[in-house]
Amino acid sequence: MKSIQASRRQIVLAGLALAASVAAPLDAAAQAYPNKPITIVVPFAAGGTTDILARVVGQALTKELGQPVIIDNRAGAGGNIGGALAAKAAPDGYTLFMGTVGTHAINQSLYKKMPFDPIKDFVPLTRVAMVPNLLVANPGKPYKNVKELIAYAKANPGKVNFGSSGSGSSIHLSGELFNAMAKVDMVHVPYKGSAPAVSDLIGGQIDVMFDNMPSAIQHVRAGKLRALAVTTAKRSPELPDVPTIAEAGVPGYEATSWFGMFAPAGTPAPVLAKLNGALVKVLAEPEVKKKLAEQGAEPYGEKPEQFAEFIRKETAKWSKVVKDSGATAD
Repeated sequence: MKSIQASRRQIVLAGLALAASVAAPLDAAAQAYPNKPITIVVPFAAGGTTDILARVVGQALTKELGQPVIIDNRAGAGGNIGGALAAKAAPDGYTLFMGTVGTHAINQSLYKKMPFDPIKDFVPLTRVAMVPNLLVANPGKPYKNVKELIAYAKANPGKVNFGSSGSGSSIHLSGELFNAMAKVDMVHVPYKGSAPAVSDLIGGQIDVMFDNMPSAIQHVRAGKLRALAVTTAKRSPELPDVPTIAEAGVPGYEATSWFGMFAPAGTPAPVLAKLNGALVKVLAEPEVKKKLAEQGAEPYGEKPEQFAEFIRKETAKWSKVVKDSGATAD
């Protein structure tokens, strides 16, 4: 009996020692983290909203964590190219991903084959910001408000086009939702990011766009684009004179973009906790909140489990929009 008890004690002690040996490197890694530059993969081109928000957050994280934060723009396939790259990165906390409603709630319904699994391949850190989309038009076009746009599009079926930052982006789906609810047939023109689409919109190569407010608002203020409406349920404090699409002629219309930070699955829990804490802290800083507000973005900062639950609800919502609109990226 004594020998059996002794054996059990040895097993328990061995298990505790093994657990300690595993935990010790993790704790040490968390305490030492970060000790080199951190990269945030942005799945859209420089100058777009995802890029703008990532740079504001990255700059603040540099000060908070004491290491440079580098922005790596990998545009294409509605965010899937950057998403696939980040999903395959070493899960050590040194590669993060600036995900969007497109990469984590829309694309899995829009694409027949995804190069990554947004749920299994990533761990949500926190929601960074909520952003209205802004329906903007080239000032040279004959429509000056939503009702005029709808009338023109109905009189000229298939002749009005709308640009987007890529198939599957909230910008794309905002347009598809408008098509369905306003009963018009505007043609989708996808780009590899918001910035090149806005450039062509200003140049007159495309007609309208449901752009994220941060990348469009400066051009509206400069008179290079005409703001027709915002896509949210309420008007934006940054453009209080611009009506919502629901107010302007499409009752019940609402679409909001969101952006969040993710880490590759398998990143050690202590590192995830440190990153979440740092992100929540910088998003609450007055200077960061001011910079985001100036772009029309509402800063967030929440626990990973809260963000995960939000993503589940958004995935269900946009899956229905994709199905009802018949949108596809393949």
